[in-house]
Amino acid sequence: MVHVAQINFYPAPKDLAPDEVFKQWPSLLDIPEAAASSGVHVSVIQVADQPRQVTRNGVDFRFVDLSETKTVAARARDVAALLDDIRADVLHVHSLACAEDAFAISRHLPRLPILFQDHADRLPRWWRRPQWRYWYACAAGVVFTAAELARPFTRSGLFGPQTQVFSIPESTCRFTLGDRVRARAATGLHGDPCVLWVGHLSAGKDPLTVLDGIAQAATQLPNLRLWCAFGSAPLLAEVQSRIARDPRLTGRVHLLGKVPHARIERLMQSADVFVSGSRAESCGYALLEAMACGAVPVVTDIPSFHTLTGGGRVGELWPYGDAAGLADALVRAVAKKTSRAQVRAHFDASLSFAAVGKQWANAYAQVRDSHADGAR
Repeated sequence: MVHVAQINFYPAPKDLAPDEVFKQWPSLLDIPEAAASSGVHVSVIQVADQPRQVTRNGVDFRFVDLSETKTVAARARDVAALLDDIRADVLHVHSLACAEDAFAISRHLPRLPILFQDHADRLPRWWRRPQWRYWYACAAGVVFTAAELARPFTRSGLFGPQTQVFSIPESTCRFTLGDRVRARAATGLHGDPCVLWVGHLSAGKDPLTVLDGIAQAATQLPNLRLWCAFGSAPLLAEVQSRIARDPRLTGRVHLLGKVPHARIERLMQSADVFVSGSRAESCGYALLEAMACGAVPVVTDIPSFHTLTGGGRVGELWPYGDAAGLADALVRAVAKKTSRAQVRAHFDASLSFAAVGKQWANAYAQVRDSHADGAR
C-alpha cells in the first residue's frame, strides 16, 4: 500500500478546532478522503497555530505548529523529520506556490518523490522563473484539473522533462441527487427550464454576458427562469441595471444574494440547468456540485469545464463572452432533455470520490515507481 503525505503550508484559520477547519475548508478533508477510498494510506500535514492529531474517515491529520521555524530551511528540516518518522512514500504538496518549501524538503529526503497539485496558481513573473525552475526540479509530477492548464508552465520551461503531468479534478463533492419536487418546495425555485447561477458577480464570472444570453434564449424558452446565488458582487449595480432595463429579464431573473453553503445543495437539486459564464477556473467547485445534484451544465468551454463535462458529453459548452452562443446552448440543452440521472451517472463515473480516488492512486503509483527507477 502506498503511503502518501499531503501537506498544506497555508496556515489553518486561527483558534479553530479541526472539525471547524474542515467546515471552512471542505477540500482539506475531501481530497485525501478521495485518495483513501482507493486503498491509499493518506496522512495530512496541516500547518496550524497549535498541534493536534485527529483521524477522519481513515485519514490521519497532523496539525503542526511551525511558528518557531523562522526560515524555509528550518521549516523543511522539521517537516522532513516528520515525513521520515511516518515513512511516507510520496509527498503531495498542495499549491505550486510552495515550490521553495518542497525543494528544501527534497534536500533532506532526496528519495521521496514530490507531486504538486495546482490550486489556481499563477505563473511566477518572468524575471523570477530561473529560480522557480530550479525549485520545480524536485517535482516528480504535477496535477491540474485539465492538462491544458499546465501549458503556460511547460511552455515557460518551468517543469523538466522528467516531471509527469496528470489531469485530475481539483476536488470532488458530497452533494446528492435528492428529490427535485421536495427541493423546489423548500426553495421556491421554478421555471421551465429552471436555471441556476452560483458564483460571484464579478468580471471573471461574466454575469452580464449570461444575462444577455438569457434574454436572447427567452424568445424560444418563454418560461425560462434564472436564479442567481452569489457571494461578492462588485458588478451588482450593473447587473440590477441590466435586468431593470430589459423586459425580457425583468421578472425572469431573481437575485437571491448570498446563500449559506448548506442551502446550495437544495438550490442545485431544484435546478434543471446550471449556467456559468466563467472565463477561467482552476476547477469549478460549483459545477461539481451542480452535476452531483443532476443539474445539466451549460458552461463556458474553458479547459477545466471541458474536462469536467467529458468534453461536453454531458450538458453544453459555449464560448465565453458569446451571449448568442449561450442562448443557442440553452436551447440545445432543453431540446436534448438530458435526465438528472444521466448527469449524476457522469458524475459517479468521472468525478465522485471513488472515481477521483482511482486517479490519485494511479498518479501516486506512477511517480513513486518512476522516481525509484530514476534513483537506481
